[in-house]
Amino acid sequence: MRVIALGTLKAFWERNPAHRDAKEPTLAWYRHTLRADWGSPAEVKRDVRTASILKDGRAVFNIAGNKYRIVVWINYAYRVVYVRFIVTHAQYDRIDAQTI
Repeated sequence: MRVIALGTLKAFWERNPAHRDAKEPTLAWYRHTLRADWGSPAEVKRDVRTASILKDGRAVFNIAGNKYRIVVWINYAYRVVYVRFIVTHAQYDRIDAQTI
């Protein structure tokens, strides 16, 4: 899979010292996703059992022991994962990831 944009992930841990612990788990997710070949939501779920599949190609990945959430939009036909945003679990609970 192609992952767009690593910069969004880097900005998360670089801009806030409290989120520096997200760096290694996020990079591990990034490397795993680069090696993946997801052709459907079912394949994402089979590969990453803790992923949550939302409507319209969106998926949510738990990072760092569920401390952080990465929300993505996946274009399965082109094998591209677009990082929409990364937030803490508490922040995620206050939003509607389907509409942001």
